[in-house]
Amino acid sequence: MALKSTIFKAELQIADMDRHYYADHALTIACHPSETNERMMVRITAFALFAGERLEFCKGLSDTDEPDLWSKDYTGAIQTWIEVGQPDERRIAKAAGRADEVIVIAYGGRTSDIWWQGVRGKVERLRNVTVWSLGEDVAAALGKLAERTMRLQCTVQDGAAWIGSTTSEPVAVEWTVLKAPENV
Repeated sequence: MALKSTIFKAELQIADMDRHYYADHALTIACHPSETNERMMVRITAFALFAGERLEFCKGLSDTDEPDLWSKDYTGAIQTWIEVGQPDERRIAKAAGRADEVIVIAYGGRTSDIWWQGVRGKVERLRNVTVWSLGEDVAAALGKLAERTMRLQCTVQDGAAWIGSTTSEPVAVEWTVLKAPENV
């Protein structure tokens, strides 16, 4: 018998002063059996940092043709494609051809650096791709916030972000921009 995903519920309050986006979201997150709490919480963080009216979680690990998150316009065209982790350059290139904007949020400290050196040459040529690398201990700290039912707050101000819960101290979400999109 195949293992089933574990369902997490999160009430997420976002105050993004940089983008002037203020909203509350009731999220239902399916955590694939092979997914860690750290990865799931990085997905939630990606949602918080790029939240918008049409951003939604996808099947992710369960479907190789979908990203972790995406937003589509009313015609079904993909506007934003968000990958969490260290996808190979073919997957990133395929996403760049399907979406207006592709965002990759890598995490894992030294392993992210090694991954980036391996894909950098091909990914840097893709005009609509942004690549971030989370700070070395950010994913582990976010993973400690994971509970089956969560009340999370995300604050973004002056290019910095914090995510906290009602039961723990906020985590400073630090990142390095490895690649910014080119002006198209």
